[in-house]
Amino acid sequence: MNQVNSELSTILGDLVSVTHRLTRLAAQATGDSTSPATWRTLSVLTSFGPMRLGELAKHSRVSQPTMTKIVANLNELEWIKRIADSTDARAWQIAVAPKGQRALADWRDRLGSTLEPLFDELDPDDVAVLQRTVDLLECSIAVRSEVVAA
Repeated sequence: MNQVNSELSTILGDLVSVTHRLTRLAAQATGDSTSPATWRTLSVLTSFGPMRLGELAKHSRVSQPTMTKIVANLNELEWIKRIADSTDARAWQIAVAPKGQRALADWRDRLGSTLEPLFDELDPDDVAVLQRTVDLLECSIAVRSEVVAA
């Protein structure tokens, strides 16, 4: 591994670690008691679209029995909907429902609002760096997701 890749690996590892801490801090500060797996599941469905339960469990990094419970809770809240699987008439896919999209958007807004005071002293250039970082990450992850799905 050359020096540039080693440095990039270190930066990416640090980024993942600090974003996990940031996520935990924001969730604690909002007082939200919803399981992180619930938000992760809605995020997966929003990003990748409808999928079967087993695939959803894999993407959300939980067991299938755990995903069954999460889906039951989300269904009770009307945050997801079941749709017929076009490739198998006996199977169903899970999709995010409009109420689930609104709940996820509200949660993300609460996280951002909660964290904003920690960063309110950043100058416009630093805010632009954060935005560029988000854009780079989203682009890289989208490209990687397409490669994995192919």
